[in-house]
Amino acid sequence: MRRLVAAVAAALCLVGTAACGAARPASDLAADRRVHVVDPYGADPATEGQPKRGGTLLIGNDRELVGFDPTVQSGNIIAPAVYDLLLRMSPDGKAQPYLARSMESPDGGRTWLMGLRGGVTFSDGTPLDANAVIINTQRHIDIATSPAHVYASEIAGMRAVDPLTVEFTLNEPYGDFPVVFAQSFNSGTLGMIISPAALARWGDQIGAHPVGAGPFVLQDWVRDNRMRLVRNEHYWQAGLPHLDGIEVRPLSDTETRYASMQNGDVDMIYGGYNTELVRAAADPNLREYYGPGNGGFFFYFNFNRPPFDDRRMREAVIRAIDLDALGASQYSGQLIRASSLFADDSPYHTQEAADAWPAYDPEEARRLVADYEADGGQARFTFSTSRTEVTLGEFVQAQMAAVGIEVEPKFFDLAEFTTRVVQGTDFELASWVNTFDYPYPAVARLLRSDGNLNYGRYSNPEVDALLDRAAVTTDEAERTADYQRVELLAGQDVAVGWLARSYLSTITKPDVRGMQRYLSRDTFYATLWLDR
Repeated sequence: MRRLVAAVAAALCLVGTAACGAARPASDLAADRRVHVVDPYGADPATEGQPKRGGTLLIGNDRELVGFDPTVQSGNIIAPAVYDLLLRMSPDGKAQPYLARSMESPDGGRTWLMGLRGGVTFSDGTPLDANAVIINTQRHIDIATSPAHVYASEIAGMRAVDPLTVEFTLNEPYGDFPVVFAQSFNSGTLGMIISPAALARWGDQIGAHPVGAGPFVLQDWVRDNRMRLVRNEHYWQAGLPHLDGIEVRPLSDTETRYASMQNGDVDMIYGGYNTELVRAAADPNLREYYGPGNGGFFFYFNFNRPPFDDRRMREAVIRAIDLDALGASQYSGQLIRASSLFADDSPYHTQEAADAWPAYDPEEARRLVADYEADGGQARFTFSTSRTEVTLGEFVQAQMAAVGIEVEPKFFDLAEFTTRVVQGTDFELASWVNTFDYPYPAVARLLRSDGNLNYGRYSNPEVDALLDRAAVTTDEAERTADYQRVELLAGQDVAVGWLARSYLSTITKPDVRGMQRYLSRDTFYATLWLDR
């Protein structure tokens, strides 16, 4: 947080040099146009002027959306516009009231009481009451494939104490239970709830007919063309939203999407790659929001297939990759290295974990490969990634060839790569990105043996036990020690192949104001406005 505050302060100094000393040298200004932390959680409202009402925000998304059903795994970054979250994570990792007014435990985490706001309705007029929360939570309990099922299954019982109070009784004390009501759609959340009347009407088709209590209402949706949302006139926050509407256009090609941003065809894009952020940082006509967070860009190893069911080959891949060369060839010389689960300034990171991570050592990589082959293994694999990462595939192929590993790159459209290949575990080595600021439940989703983002099927019983204890404890020191141990064990196992911190960003025109977001790019759309 100290680094974050310093970075934001430095950025604000650029706005008014009179307040921060003399004009800065051109070399310093050029440095500020490199990738750096800038407004990671959104803009400061005090610096943006009086919000204006009206206008339609045009968003270029990196894929067509699958749907709005929170019990179906998908990356719907527009879902918060329709639903809002019952609770909201603060930058310091605390779950705070948002659509709900309170969340408290009277007994150290075994029982939780959620207080709801009076007079809040879904956009169809249905009351948002305790019954609505219970009905929605029960869906996650009943649907085993829900990304939030693992959290909902910890609930032993629910009841409506009164129309505006829900009591959750858990199987055991669960210190981080409020966090599951503050997670993003893609992470698996209990915090985005649907009108019970809409659920009764649409059933399994609710994903195409969402009705929430968020700032906007779905007006129409022409798949692979556009989605339009309009203001919810009965929104619970007085005076919001500022916008008349939002239009979302699927632009899966990275270059096309960025060109649309530069040309003014859209007002905002969700950057997923280094190339977008690097260019946006150097463009004075664009504004970016970015923080690397924990996690980052990495390789999934498929533990259920050769050669990565053998640790020697996982280590060989890491030791074969020259991160300096990767940064020069793929990241415009602006690679933010990652060699562990948590960022260097995280309280959950240790030097021991950093020291345990395999360093670049092609000679040792060749020795590991030879040792694996001497035991009958075949040093070859396929590398799966999206069509926007062709040069990355070629880079990996060349780096592996240098240590005696044969690689066949495979490239897919982003939608197919995300769903069929990665989520379907149809790969041997695959690239992926996952960033987070607070470890729960992100780390369990990635590393627990049954985690819904553990697509490589990594499994370590000790890691599972540590993650379970970290989730339920109310002792902060114990939680910190548990996550530190998880980081060390996962690194020693080479559970995934860390390469770089995340480059997930939000890029906008300068006249898009009121940004509030998570590091994962999930946006709170109610406060956005256009300075036009």
